[in-house]
Amino acid sequence: MTGEDAFNPLDMANLRESIGNALLSTAPTRLDKITAFRGAGIYAIYYTGSFKAYELLAEKNRGDQWAAPIYVGKAVPAGARKGIALDAETRALGKRIGEHAKSVQAAENLEVEDFYARWLVTEPIWIPLGESLLIGRYAPVWNTIVDGFGNHNPGKGRHAGMVSRWDVLHPGRSWAQKFAPRNETAEDIAKDVIEYLRQRDQV
Repeated sequence: MTGEDAFNPLDMANLRESIGNALLSTAPTRLDKITAFRGAGIYAIYYTGSFKAYELLAEKNRGDQWAAPIYVGKAVPAGARKGIALDAETRALGKRIGEHAKSVQAAENLEVEDFYARWLVTEPIWIPLGESLLIGRYAPVWNTIVDGFGNHNPGKGRHAGMVSRWDVLHPGRSWAQKFAPRNETAEDIAKDVIEYLRQRDQV
């Protein structure tokens, strides 16, 4: 091995891989069975249900395969974006996953029992690296072609713009109804998802 080829554990690519592998080694827990815990970090959510548009994806996650997350995200402690002192007792990660469980429960055509999550508590500096690796590796449906799952209620008087594709495909979040309608239907989006997953399956 030449000097140019020497393994560098601190190389950015190797750091991302290490963080991603650490998360993927954890056991998935059903989304509605996750209890409160401390820490910030990254997470992946998996779908195993029968929603037709996600059939190819769900097949990859049944039988303890967990090969294709439907969504990847991160939760940073308060102050992380402003460079101020961080809350060592933060519950940001557990709270964020809990918010996602509520979004799934609100959806009219999803069952929370069909969703599982795995997560990794880590120091804030490694969180963006881990998230970018997992999104780059899996290109999850809800991070790419069906945007809006991670949206928050923007509050009174701030509902500008169109409703997200996620809320069109999975109606139920009451606050999403305050946005302007899209010029595409749930059927249109479902067709896009099916084609997207078919193409990904061939890669």
